[in-house]
Amino acid sequence: MLYLLKIVKIMRPKAAIIGSGIAGIAIAIRLVRMGYDVDLYEKNNYTGGKIYEFRNDGFRFDTGPSLFTLPELVDELFTLCGENASLCFNYQKLENTCRYFFEDGTVINAWSDINRFAEEISEKLGEDPQHLFRYLKESGKLYDICSKVFIFSPFQHITRLLKIENIPLILRLFQFDAHKSLHERNRSSFQSPNLVQIFDHFAVHVGSNPYQVPAMLKVIPSIEYNHGTYYPEKGMYSIVKTLTELAQRHGVNLHLNTPVEKVMTRDDHVSGIRVQGEELAYDVVVNDTDIYSFYKQQLIEYPIPESISHPRRSSSAIIFYWGIDDQFDQTDLHNYFFAKSYKEEFDCIFEQKTISDDPSIYLYVSSKRLPGDAPIGCENWFVMVNAPSNYGQDWVNLINRTREAVIRKLNRILNTDIQPHIRFERILNPEDIEKTTGSWQGSIYGNSSDCAYTTFYRHPNFHRRISNLYFTGGSVHPGGGIPLCLASAKIVANEILREWTSYAPK
Repeated sequence: MLYLLKIVKIMRPKAAIIGSGIAGIAIAIRLVRMGYDVDLYEKNNYTGGKIYEFRNDGFRFDTGPSLFTLPELVDELFTLCGENASLCFNYQKLENTCRYFFEDGTVINAWSDINRFAEEISEKLGEDPQHLFRYLKESGKLYDICSKVFIFSPFQHITRLLKIENIPLILRLFQFDAHKSLHERNRSSFQSPNLVQIFDHFAVHVGSNPYQVPAMLKVIPSIEYNHGTYYPEKGMYSIVKTLTELAQRHGVNLHLNTPVEKVMTRDDHVSGIRVQGEELAYDVVVNDTDIYSFYKQQLIEYPIPESISHPRRSSSAIIFYWGIDDQFDQTDLHNYFFAKSYKEEFDCIFEQKTISDDPSIYLYVSSKRLPGDAPIGCENWFVMVNAPSNYGQDWVNLINRTREAVIRKLNRILNTDIQPHIRFERILNPEDIEKTTGSWQGSIYGNSSDCAYTTFYRHPNFHRRISNLYFTGGSVHPGGGIPLCLASAKIVANEILREWTSYAPK
């Protein structure tokens, strides 16, 4: 018996991770700390997936996510490895979460201090501060329920979901206007159309339409306002870089420029993967790539589940990376310029599969916090417009038309002429997003969350038929964005540990 135990100790289980997005890196760290030999495979020559950076002409740009919330989920990975996160990764809470610009000339600062934010909307919009306090209190209660029942739990395990202690929480969900859209809920909560628009725009955080998503998505503001918005001292890509270094320090084997061709199975059980024509044996495989693309490319023998065959995809984006040879005091780190008709904008994206002539614009300027991200006297502008997924549209025409509309809008609201100040330009469109990240049709968040079913019933973190095949990342449960991707990695680690201990000798 002692001999057998020594063999088990020596023969460490092997895990393959497909894709090195932030969820892939996180699950690699968790598994190596659980005693697995871990190989992390990435088709690109860099880690991070949608979180990346590039430099040109003295400017540095983050290419993807720019919002950092729930930083404790990153800290937790360092603690798990017995390290102090503050020694190599630091961040600061933002005083202003976002600056909002409206066509009527109103400018609203969403201060992280809720009392200050309430004063702002009272002075500039005539909104009763109690409306904001009440809304965020409800949002916080909803987050408490969702974080326990959905965000950090494998929701598709219905037997675990219906545990006695969860029943009261699930029943309380119906108190939060499950039958209303987010826009309807916001319109009944606030008097000011501008404030309604501010809280409608949180649907964009999951690539969806506020006029169709369920009101329960008002949980998202709680993450920003009740828990805070932060910024890493070395920029967004430093999150990926420090986690990649952490993973490698603790034994994760990183394979860049190495796409996985196929997941191998035997009798509905994972047997390994095929890489560069060679079949490699693994005990566990975790996919961190777009779930639809994964079924189409690496798991073609199995049918695509209903939960991802939903025809409505989340929105994509057109992003202009502009090196600006001037500085603008009117703007902050995060800025949002609203369309005059928000409904028309979303109708264009989701119904007509095009872009409005008056699009909303998200402007992120990291050099506001990190002066070294741009030459002296300059700024690096990440200018994003929501776009439909790629259905074969004429993107050259759409990009040109959108660029003109963006410049007109920024000129009008900022009272400037931005064109002469664009010293450098790079453009990213849905076709590019699909090619570089593997996101099907360039949709950033997978399926759209346009109803309660698709909001809360995403692809599970495990395969229902194939044992030891798991899923992380923004296209599966619990959803997209850095904190939810890290939550998916934590769910998968707990599932693997549960399966491992259930078969271990007693």
